[in-house]
Amino acid sequence: MSRAPSTGFEPIAAIDARLLILGSLPGQRSLELQQYYGQPRNAFWGIIASITGVAADAAYEARTAGLLAARIALWDVIAAAHREGSLDSRIERDSVRVNDFERFFARHPQIERVLFNGKTAEALYRRHVLPVLKGREPAIELIPLPSTSPANAAAPMAARRAAWQRAILAMPTDLPMTQNRATP
Repeated sequence: MSRAPSTGFEPIAAIDARLLILGSLPGQRSLELQQYYGQPRNAFWGIIASITGVAADAAYEARTAGLLAARIALWDVIAAAHREGSLDSRIERDSVRVNDFERFFARHPQIERVLFNGKTAEALYRRHVLPVLKGREPAIELIPLPSTSPANAAAPMAARRAAWQRAILAMPTDLPMTQNRATP
C-alpha cells in the first residue's frame, strides 16, 4: 500500500512582496497545525518577530500579517514529497515535486531576494528550480541562511538570528518593519 506524500502549503505572499523566504517542506507539527513553522522549538517566528515587531507567540494570522506588511513572502521549495518524520534528511529525493516558481515569480515580479532556510532548501532550489526559470534567476539575489530548525542545534542561536537579521534588514528601507530592531 502506497502512503500519501507530505504536501506543502500555498505561499503567503502579497503582490508587492520583495523578499521570499523558502523552506524545504513543512514538518509533521506544521502539517498538523496547517501553519508554517508550527514546531514551537523552531526559531523562525522568534527571528521574524525581532524584525517585524509582531510577537512570536501572537496568533498565526497576526504573524503572517506581519510578514505581508513587511513585504516578505513565505513558501517552500517542495510542493509534495514522501518523508518519514520531519527531518530534511528523510525526504525521499526521487519523490520530490517542486512548487511552480515560474508562475510565482510572474505573479510577484518585485521579488529581489530569496532567502533559504537551511541547506536543503537551497540545494533543492538550485537543482530543481533554477534550470526551469529560463533566465529569470540572475535578477534575484539568492542567500543561504542557517536553518531555524531545532535540529540545527550546532549553530548558536545568536549567530543564526544575526545572519537572518542582516539578510532581511539589508533590503531597502521602505519596508514597514519595526523600528525597534535588535542589533546582530
